[in-house]
Amino acid sequence: MNDLSGLVCRRDLLRVGSLSVAATVLPAALAMPGSAGEKSPPREGQGKAKSVIFLWMAGGVTHIDSLDPKPDAPVEVRGVLGDIATSVPGVRFCETVPELARIADKLAVLRSFSHDSNDHLISQVYTLSGHKVNMTQLYSEPNIGSLVWRLQGPRNGLPGYIAVPGITRPGPPPYNFFVGGWLGSQYAPYCLGGLPAEPDFTVGKKLDNPPAQIEEDLQPKSLALSPEIPVARLSGRRQLRDSFDQALRTLDRSDAVQSAESQYRNALRLLSTPEVRRAFELADVPDKVREAYGRTKIGGRCLQARRLVEAGARFVMVDYGYDPDYGNIWDNHNAPTQNHPPIQEMCRRGYHLAGIDKAFAALIRDLDDRGLLQTTLVCFITEFGRTPKINPTGGRDHWGAAGSLFFTGGGIKTGQVVGETDRTASKPITHPYGPWDVAATIYHLLGVNYRDFAYDIQDRPRPILEQGEPIPELA
Repeated sequence: MNDLSGLVCRRDLLRVGSLSVAATVLPAALAMPGSAGEKSPPREGQGKAKSVIFLWMAGGVTHIDSLDPKPDAPVEVRGVLGDIATSVPGVRFCETVPELARIADKLAVLRSFSHDSNDHLISQVYTLSGHKVNMTQLYSEPNIGSLVWRLQGPRNGLPGYIAVPGITRPGPPPYNFFVGGWLGSQYAPYCLGGLPAEPDFTVGKKLDNPPAQIEEDLQPKSLALSPEIPVARLSGRRQLRDSFDQALRTLDRSDAVQSAESQYRNALRLLSTPEVRRAFELADVPDKVREAYGRTKIGGRCLQARRLVEAGARFVMVDYGYDPDYGNIWDNHNAPTQNHPPIQEMCRRGYHLAGIDKAFAALIRDLDDRGLLQTTLVCFITEFGRTPKINPTGGRDHWGAAGSLFFTGGGIKTGQVVGETDRTASKPITHPYGPWDVAATIYHLLGVNYRDFAYDIQDRPRPILEQGEPIPELA
């Protein structure tokens, strides 16, 4: 490497946002002969869904206080919240989600989501990957979006897997579960939020009642070129980089090197595609549309996801769970360190259930109005529900045995509830479906053979899923 260092002036290197100078001089083509990509090149799926919006609510959203109310349960289970009718006859939601209740005919609600873990870390990896893991395997399995990217490739100049903003870190200490696993770090999601400066959002003083109306800047920092680096010069810079490829082929092909190069390529695509750049410019969104989503973090993130799908994105995660302003949004134990009110008061806050109710309903209506819903699979995902019984401090604790999700678009059979829990929402009394079944459903609707294999970073075949089947009532 020292032999090459004098060949290029550091000032001549492309500076793209927060990417390091080192990343800009890495070779443009790290896929070596015999690497994961050679035996099964990416190809477009033949499923009903062409894109996915993965609404990732990490932390464990309460199912009883949202999509599976139990009005006849004891008061220590049902609490003080009421239930409301939906647009599907005989189906009722909790009063906290009136907008979703109005469009229930466009949803398929899964009330029998269930698995064997009450641990955040294990349960989140279950749900992000569709694989059953233990504590030694938290980083080993690729996210569903990573496998989709690997198998179906990027599209329209956009990375194949984008996280909006991709800052959630469960903990403490904070863990980053947005990973490419055995595919390699180049398939980790392109995170619009970059790396959070203080990733452990469980610490630090939070306001007693922080405002819900917060608008974020979700434009990737890589789109903010310095004045002396116009986009017109990018192609020349890229050719300069490419000229070093042969000389650099003897470098160590480490996972970190591939990750840095992947980030460079993704930033370059974003910079050089005007249609993609425009997808991040929310200032031109009509006020009526912006108000429909809510001028909240979750509202802005859902709107950004719609614009990315409209620009051609294949797999977009809306990440909303652990937050510098709100702490653990969904992990509502009401422990003293959390600075939360009792959970059924928390639900009414504009950044809690009230916020996602407005944002999710607006997203679904907007996709439908634009003719995108038929080919866009929208999945509301959380790792587990919360305890049926409200704890002595007014919170609910972790509960892997039962939870509620919903799906729409992309070939989903809507206007129905799949599964049923018992009188206290403690466990399914119908067939339970786990994270692997959810993953199989997503793959199936995208046209991915979930029983097939993908090649890992060392060119070994790995099963896409080791267990799980598409949920028949959904797909």
